[in-house]
Amino acid sequence: MSAGSTNQTFVRGIRRSVGWKALKEYVGGALWVLPSIAALIALAAGYGISQIDVPPGSRLNWVAFHGTADDARVLLISISSTVVTVIALVLGLTVVALQLSSTQFSPRLLRNFLRDRPTQVVLSGFLATFVYSAGGLFTVGLEAGARTEVYPRLAVSVAIVLLFMSLGMVIYFADHLAHSIQIDAINRRVERNTRGAIAEEDIATVEESPPRVPEWAVPLLARKSGYIQTVHPQLLLPLVSDADVTICLRKRVGEHVVERTVTAWVWAPSPHDPRPTAESFETAVAADVRIGFERTIEQDVAFGIRQQIDIGCKALSPAVNDPYTAAQAIDHLAVVCSDLAVRPLGTKVLTGPEGKGRVIVPGNNFADYIFFIGGLFGRYGSSDLVVMLALIRMFETCVEVLPPGSPRLAVLDKAAVEALDDAERSMPRPPSVERMRAAVKALRIKIDSRRSPAVEDRSRGRS
Repeated sequence: MSAGSTNQTFVRGIRRSVGWKALKEYVGGALWVLPSIAALIALAAGYGISQIDVPPGSRLNWVAFHGTADDARVLLISISSTVVTVIALVLGLTVVALQLSSTQFSPRLLRNFLRDRPTQVVLSGFLATFVYSAGGLFTVGLEAGARTEVYPRLAVSVAIVLLFMSLGMVIYFADHLAHSIQIDAINRRVERNTRGAIAEEDIATVEESPPRVPEWAVPLLARKSGYIQTVHPQLLLPLVSDADVTICLRKRVGEHVVERTVTAWVWAPSPHDPRPTAESFETAVAADVRIGFERTIEQDVAFGIRQQIDIGCKALSPAVNDPYTAAQAIDHLAVVCSDLAVRPLGTKVLTGPEGKGRVIVPGNNFADYIFFIGGLFGRYGSSDLVVMLALIRMFETCVEVLPPGSPRLAVLDKAAVEALDDAERSMPRPPSVERMRAAVKALRIKIDSRRSPAVEDRSRGRS
């Protein structure tokens, strides 16, 4: 097998994987997909069960419905009408939960509630029960005396079982809804989703900053407006390798692009080489860089951090005035930042075989994340001692997970100094300022002790 056919097979495999992930992402956030599948399964199951004959004296006779066809018809009508009422109730409670989370926490959390699997399963169960019962009416007759006493008795028994299951799901949904709108559950879900996006990031080829775009680079224009949701540079690699060019995206995942503006550049190794044609590369970038109307958590770690910050800043607003919730949000951000602290962050650079061709995808570095978090909480929560001490604890957590001598210790040192400056300008009580100064001083001492590996080794020897 030639190298070209091998590359094509590899690219096709990646495209199938990417397409499957995109479909999975859409299905996971669509509230109608799972209930629709459940309704089709219910129709198929109802048809199959209705074909089962239950003669007198058989083993299934004791579980089969023993009423008349008129009794079965009344029962199925009652089940259908009851389940429709329950569906309306569940949808109403879901809308209330969405409204509460949007106004009290963040409108960017609505996507998490729509992707809530238990809610989708409960709605699927209710819709399946309704469809099964309504379809069963055609087997027993819609009017009294419309057919003989021969009807699928076992299928009617299954409708009764589905009714009891639906009643159980009502209780489960009420309990699940009450827990899902609690701030602790919301914070945990956002943290889990963000850490999942971090774990799936490719860290094999990462540089701190993107290279400078040369003057002979050819601009590539965006073909639609929206937010960059995912980027798959490995799909562009065979193209740039064959042409021996470099493609560099202009914006990071999560940033907004506008149609007919520059979304990337392509350039040859030297200005004396033939200039690449923009149209073919624009088509490739449009196919392998997914742009949508909203941000998603698939590759956008900053979006998960943005959700957590929204919860904290909303809690600090005068209308809510809940600094402890903001401190909780920072505690969950500490978990996320500790994951980011030990990973290579920045610009992804993929190089083709034999060093021919590159694909460059800009990304956030550790300082971007830290100053983003510290800047917003320093602006909206600098007057509250609880919030600022939680921010210092987050910096301290990152210091503890970083290896001695890491250059990221300087980033945390600068962030701590900026947090202290914000607190000194905003805190009205001198004792609060003194506690903040003491916390920052202790943190800076710890940072200084870890900046030198030799100092760290001596401290370990004494312990």
